[in-house]
Amino acid sequence: MPSGSPVPQTLPDAVASSGGSHRATRELSYVESLTPDLFMPTGQRPVRVKFRQLRADTQIKPHHHPWAQVAISTSGVIRLGVPTGTYIVPPSRALWIPPGVEHAVTMVEDADLRTLYFHQPAGRCGPGVARQDEDAWRQCRVLEVSDLLRALVREMPTVPNDGPALPPEELSRERHLSALILDEMRRANPVRLGVDLPHDKRLRNLCEAVIADPTRHETLEQWSRDTGASPRTVARLFRDELGSTFTQWRQQVVLAKAVSMAASRMPVASIAAELGYSPSAFSAMVRKSVGQSPGRFFGSQ
Repeated sequence: MPSGSPVPQTLPDAVASSGGSHRATRELSYVESLTPDLFMPTGQRPVRVKFRQLRADTQIKPHHHPWAQVAISTSGVIRLGVPTGTYIVPPSRALWIPPGVEHAVTMVEDADLRTLYFHQPAGRCGPGVARQDEDAWRQCRVLEVSDLLRALVREMPTVPNDGPALPPEELSRERHLSALILDEMRRANPVRLGVDLPHDKRLRNLCEAVIADPTRHETLEQWSRDTGASPRTVARLFRDELGSTFTQWRQQVVLAKAVSMAASRMPVASIAAELGYSPSAFSAMVRKSVGQSPGRFFGSQ
């Protein structure tokens, strides 16, 4: 999480489960990032994969790396927090994290977490893209995960550098798998599932409260009472800090919640009801946000 910002001490049930009517919080258990230096990617081994099985409500403490990272959960939903936002990542998605970006990973559900580390030559960023295409990869982005990419990641060796040395044939196979992973990463479609967070303390507190329980209030006027600022001031802060209206920003929060619920096989009609939408209003919101119907978008979860 960002420097100077508090690390969340609890995980709201509204985030952790599909039961949106439960607002209690549960304690997180914290673990360190597991010896990332033992999986450091190099020019000779440009993609490395680390595997961990983690229980729900576990958070990997904030950390960063000099290389790029992709987080993929092959089962279970995870939540990633970076200084500029938060992301809900189901098994059908992955999150690209550029080099040097501090991040914390929270298990929303029991998860098989595979972390991919990507070697980045000096001054370059991305999965081997052309220089003119690098700007998009210098920020966090959610990507669709193809069946092929998921299968390739599962086949990658997960032995750390202090483990048994890989025989030459296994290293050769890893290089072939790595080349295919890089190609699939370049082809992956970006998905707008992130929720941006501001720097202003008053607005950040409001945003984190909305993320914890987006249905607690209906209007900006009601939310602004908790900040001690006027609705006009809060609306201006949203425009200045996040470049959007409160309604537009809150829709991204709702969409992220809906993705988590859909990953648990919750019916779309039930998701809409839990999040305070009529079926038609929810369908319109999803179409406007991602350009697909709820059935099609969430069906991939």
